[in-house]
Amino acid sequence: MSGSGEVGSAANAATPDEVMFSATVRAEQARRGSRDSIARQAAADRFAHTLSADVIAFITERDSAYFATASVDGQPYVQHRGGPAGFLRVLDARTVAFADYAGNQQYISIGNLAENERAFLFLMDYAAARRLKLWGRARVEDRDPELFARIADPGYGACIERAIIFTVCASDWNCSQHIPKLVPAAAPR
Repeated sequence: MSGSGEVGSAANAATPDEVMFSATVRAEQARRGSRDSIARQAAADRFAHTLSADVIAFITERDSAYFATASVDGQPYVQHRGGPAGFLRVLDARTVAFADYAGNQQYISIGNLAENERAFLFLMDYAAARRLKLWGRARVEDRDPELFARIADPGYGACIERAIIFTVCASDWNCSQHIPKLVPAAAPR
């Protein structure tokens, strides 16, 4: 639960391979012939639990992300988050945070986090055909002015209602084979 104040502590004991691939997923990988290769990648530390310099650079260049949560009974929810490049703030080698502003007032993500701290960030760079997957644990912070100051975008006039603090448990660069080559449109004049 996110209210425990121990975001990520339970995941610290798990390897990234264990975070990313449940026992059932590992069994399916074995059945389909990919488990040995993935186990070798895991043994070679391909799957990280801290953010390397290239991962940090990629994160801070993003102007768009997909944030996934699930209810306590497993109902998934994915929400697009966006802003100017750098709206995702890397606080340290295991922590990413972003501002949460007023929206449609459904509160699905923060409601899910109140009962299930497991979360996922999916970051795309369509132009360069790169994507990064981040598994983690997240929590909501409603009253931390110092944190709000760290994640604020001075050029954006909206008031931060809360912050989402995401602790990385595992990360992986995803295969670029099927990413469409999309490039940003020119700004209208």
